Amino acid sequence: MPIEDLARSDAVTADTDTPVTELATTMDEENVGSVVITNDEAAVGIVTDRDLAVRVIGAGSDPTEQTAEDVMTSDLQTAEPDAGFYEATTMMADHGIRRLPVCEGDTLVGIITADDVTELLADEHQQLGDIIRGQRPEY
Repeated sequence: MPIEDLARSDAVTADTDTPVTELATTMDEENVGSVVITNDEAAVGIVTDRDLAVRVIGAGSDPTEQTAEDVMTSDLQTAEPDAGFYEATTMMADHGIRRLPVCEGDTLVGIITADDVTELLADEHQQLGDIIRGQRPEY
């Protein structure tokens, strides 16, 4: 299954000069754990809720003085929309990440998260459970 079938096309984005306080507010309002940082439509980094906790609060930095560029992960791992499910999850595991922006070339077209993958697997397990329950004898 290509990840474009599972990825969300409405990734939350912000510019590199967005204040950290605004990123935190956006994450809260959008109910997401990350914001993809873009330059025009190109993904250049990502800021996660953990980045805010560790790189701002944990470092003792003044959040009103920090921008996305100051705290973002700029070594961004991305996947193409036609990448397979296994390829995407392997990339997540290999790089220790939970969020994987989906890009066509340099252009951001979506995002897939570990939560999305977990939800898909849970649905698949439920369907398998239904098959098994339908074929076993009653107790």
